[in-house]
Amino acid sequence: MAFPARIQIQLLGLSRGLSLSAMAEERKAPADHGAPAKPASLIASKPLVVPAKPDIAPSAIERAQAKAVAEAPAPEPARAKPYVAPPPRRIAMASAPSRQSEAAKMAMEIVAPAAPIPPPNLHWSYEGDTGPQSWARRAPEYAKCGSGERQSPIDIRDGMRLELEPITFEYRPSSFRVLDNGHTIQTNVNGWNAIRVMGRRYRLEQFHFHRPSEEMIDGKQYEMVVHMVHKDGEGRLAVVAVLVEIGANQPVVQTVLNNLPLEKGEEIAGTSNLDPVRMLPENRRYFTYMGSLTTPPCTENVLWIVMKQPVQATAEQLDLFSRMYPMNARPIQAAGGRVIKESN
Repeated sequence: MAFPARIQIQLLGLSRGLSLSAMAEERKAPADHGAPAKPASLIASKPLVVPAKPDIAPSAIERAQAKAVAEAPAPEPARAKPYVAPPPRRIAMASAPSRQSEAAKMAMEIVAPAAPIPPPNLHWSYEGDTGPQSWARRAPEYAKCGSGERQSPIDIRDGMRLELEPITFEYRPSSFRVLDNGHTIQTNVNGWNAIRVMGRRYRLEQFHFHRPSEEMIDGKQYEMVVHMVHKDGEGRLAVVAVLVEIGANQPVVQTVLNNLPLEKGEEIAGTSNLDPVRMLPENRRYFTYMGSLTTPPCTENVLWIVMKQPVQATAEQLDLFSRMYPMNARPIQAAGGRVIKESN
C-alpha cells in the first residue's frame, strides 16, 4: 500500500528516532555476562508497524523538520579515552622544600673514592736522609730499629769468661748463588750446612759482608766482617760473625768475588762449590749475647756468636768489595746492660 508523501516523511523520522533510542538503551543497559548483548543493528532492523493515518499533505514546517532530521548525521558511539600519563612535576620539584632538594642532590651525587694510602717507604741506606737514624720512621715494620732494647751491633766489652761449650760446625762444600741485594753482597748457600750450640741445631741460610766491621771488640773496629746467618726449625736465628783484617788471601771471599752479578738485584749461580768452613778462624773461641738483625726490620731475639780471632783477606780483595759498597755498617748500639759471655 502506498502512503502519501507526508506520511512517508513522518514514518522515516519515526523509524530513525526509534533506532537512536534503541542504541541509547543498549549502551545504558548493564552488561549481561551470561549472554552476549544483541547489536543495535538487529534492533533497528525489526519491521515497524505503523497505524494508518488519513492522507493529509504535510505543512511547510513539517517538511522542513523532516528534512533536518533526514540530513542530520548519526551520532558516533562513545569511545573510551586513552590514558595519558601526567607530565613530570618539574616545577613542583624545583619549588620543593630545601630538605628534599638536598636529599635529591645527595642521591644523585657520585662520591669519588678516597685516595689510596701510599705504601710505607721501605727504602733505606747507610747514609743521608735514609740512613740508620731514619730507619724506624720509614715503616711501622721497622719500629724496633728505634725502640728495641737488644739491638746490634755492639762494642763487646767486659765479657764474662766462662767454660762455654764448643760450637760444632757441620759445614761441607756446597753449591751457592751470589746476590747483590742493593745493601751488600749476599751468598745463599745450598745443601745442608749447620751449627750445633746450646742444645739447638741451626742451618746455614746465607752469609754477607759489612765494611768496615759492625762489631767492635774493646773499641777496635776491623776492616770487614762476615755475618753467617743460621735458622733453626722453629725460625729462631743465630748469626756467626767472623771479623776480617788485612793479610793473606781469603779463599771463600775470592770465590764470591769471582761470581759477582753485573747488576744490583741480580742473583747468579756460582760456577763451583765453596766450603763455608774455610771462612772460619783456627781458634774457635767466641763471644755470645742476645741481639738483633743489624738491618731493617732490626728483629730482636737473635743469638749472636762473634769469633774472637779474626781471619785475613788481601787489600785487593777488600778494595774490590769497597768499589761496590765503601761503607755499609750500622753504627754501634747501646749494650743496655745485657749479658755477654766469653769462652776461655
